[in-house]
Amino acid sequence: MHTARHGLSRRDALKLAGAAGLAGIITVYPGRRVFAAADQSLNLAVERTRITIDGETSGAISIGGSIPAPTLRWREGQEVVIHVTNRLDEGTSIHWHGLLLQGIMDGAPGFNGFVPIGPGETYTYRFKLRQAGTYWYHSHSASQEQEGMYGAIVIEPAGRDPVRADRDYVVLLSDHTPENPENVLRKLKVSEGYYNNNKRTLVDFFRDAQRDGLGATINDRLAWGEMRMDATDLADVTGYQFLVNGKGPRDNWTAVYNPGERVRLRIINGSAMSIFDVRIPGLPMTVVSADGQNVVPVKVDEFRFGVGETYDVIVMPTEDNPFTFFAESIDRTGYARGTLATREGMEGEIPERRPRANLTMADMAMAPGMDHGSMAGMDHGNMPGMDHSNMPGMEQGSMAGMDHGSMPGMDHGSMEGMDHSNMPGMDHSAMPGMKQDATGSKEQAMGWGDAGTPPGAKALSYADLKALSKTTDLREPTQEIEVQLTGMMARYIWTINGQKFEEGTPIRVAYGDRVRIRFVNTTMMAHPMHLHGMFVELENGQTDRMPKKHVVLVPPGQATTVQLTANEPGEWPFHCHLLYHMASGMMTRFIVEPRTASL
Repeated sequence: MHTARHGLSRRDALKLAGAAGLAGIITVYPGRRVFAAADQSLNLAVERTRITIDGETSGAISIGGSIPAPTLRWREGQEVVIHVTNRLDEGTSIHWHGLLLQGIMDGAPGFNGFVPIGPGETYTYRFKLRQAGTYWYHSHSASQEQEGMYGAIVIEPAGRDPVRADRDYVVLLSDHTPENPENVLRKLKVSEGYYNNNKRTLVDFFRDAQRDGLGATINDRLAWGEMRMDATDLADVTGYQFLVNGKGPRDNWTAVYNPGERVRLRIINGSAMSIFDVRIPGLPMTVVSADGQNVVPVKVDEFRFGVGETYDVIVMPTEDNPFTFFAESIDRTGYARGTLATREGMEGEIPERRPRANLTMADMAMAPGMDHGSMAGMDHGNMPGMDHSNMPGMEQGSMAGMDHGSMPGMDHGSMEGMDHSNMPGMDHSAMPGMKQDATGSKEQAMGWGDAGTPPGAKALSYADLKALSKTTDLREPTQEIEVQLTGMMARYIWTINGQKFEEGTPIRVAYGDRVRIRFVNTTMMAHPMHLHGMFVELENGQTDRMPKKHVVLVPPGQATTVQLTANEPGEWPFHCHLLYHMASGMMTRFIVEPRTASL
C-alpha cells in the first residue's frame, strides 16, 4: 500500500488505514459506468495499452482498462474509496477535477503532501462527496493525461434533481496524438510554430492590402512581428485526432433516444490542448449546469468551452432523424462528432466546416506594450505539481545559469495610458473584428471570440450564466489579487505574473477571507485557468447569483474577474489547463493559511 511519505497528518493516516480494510469490487456495467455504493471500494489499475481510432492504432495509457476511463457514478453524501494501482514503469497520479475534498486526496504531486504513486504501488483515495454534478478525473503526472488517462464523474444529488431527463449521457471530448507527447513538447520548445500550418501567406498579404490598404496591412504585419506573434496562433498543436468518448468521427459514437424524450448530455472537455466550438445542427440545447453547478436554464445553439470545463445540456429531439453532435477545434484543424439517433447505425449530416479565425489587434486590446519577445533566459525548472521526473525534454540542468531576475521589456504594471486609437489598420468605429473598405462594404475578419455563428443563432457567453441557487457569501472582497497571464510564444515559455512555477511567490490568503482574483491575459492565446480545491464565482453582472466555476476561460488580451471564499485549507495548484502551458511554467501555488488566532 502506497501512502504519502511526508506531510501526512494523524487524521489522514487513520482515514487511509480505514480505507485499506474495506472490501468489495464495484461492478462495471455496460457503457463503462461504475456505480459505487457505501462501504464498497473501487479498484482501478493504470497501465499502458493501445487505442484504435478510426482504424488507426497507437500507444496510450488507460485507467481501469478503457479510454476514457470508466464513468464513475456516485451519490452526494457518499464516502468513496478508490484503490489505484500503478502498473507503469513511471510514477502516476489521479486528480479528481472539481471535487471538494481534503488536500492530500486532491492527487497533485508536490501539493498537500501528495507524492506520485510509484511503479507497482497502490494508493488509496478516500473522501466524502460534498456536491452533485458532472466532473472528471485525470492524471496530474507528466504527459499521461494526453495519453488517455481521463474519465468522467457523475454525482447524483442527495435529494431531488432539479433537472428532469429521460436519458442521461456523458459526452467526453478529448484529443489524441500518435506522437509521444514528450516529443511534442520538445518540438514546441525548439519552434513554437512547429504545428502551425495555417500561417498567413503572401497571398493573404495581397488580399488584406486590397481590402485594408497597403500601409495598414504593412503596419498590421509589423505589429504582430514586434510582439513575436502570429495572428493564426489559436492553438499550439495540430495533427490531433478528436474523440467523443474515445471514438473518432468515423467510429461515430451514438446516443439513442425515443422521439419526444428529454436527453441530458453531460459534455466534458477532457482534452489536453483543444478548445472546442460545440453545436448540434437543427437541435437547440438548453444549458442547465456549468462545471457541475446548476444554472438557470438558458437556450443556445452552440457554445465554446476550454479544457477542463463542463456543460450539461438538455435536448428534446421530436423527430425520428439523426442529429450530429459536432465539436470543432477553434483552429479548425479537425472535429469530433457523434450522433443522436433513434437506433444504432444511423448517421447525421456532417455540417459545413466553418472558417478559421485570425486574431486581430482588437483581440489584443490589453496586450500592446508587452514585449513578448524579451523573455529569453528563463529557467525551465522543477514543477512539483506535475511529476516531471519522467518527462524527457524537461531536464533540470540543461538551462542552468540563466538569469530570472530581469525580464527586460516586460512591464507588468499598469496597463493604463496606452493609446489604441492610432493602431494602424483598426477601424474603431466598427464592431471588433469588422473591416470596412472605402466603399463602405464590410467583410468579416473573424477574431478569437467569433466562432462563425450564423445570424439569428445564439452562442453561449459567460454573461448568460446565472446560478440556480443564491450566492451564500455576499461579503465584499477584502483582498484583490491580480494574476497576469504572461509568456513568450517565441520560446514557448508560459508564466504567471512573469515567472515560471516555483520562481515566484505563492499566492497566500487567510482561511475564511473573501477574495477577488483579476485575471489579465497579456498573451495571444486563451487560457483556461483552473484552481484546485474550491470553486470561484464568476463576476459576470450577477449580484447574488454569480455562477460557480472550477475553470475560467480567459480570452486573449482580456481581463476576467472572479470571487471566492477561501474555505478550503491547504496549498492548491493554480494553473492553465492547457497541458503544455502548465508543463512550461504556467502554474503557481494558491495557499489558504489558517487564520492567526487573536491574543
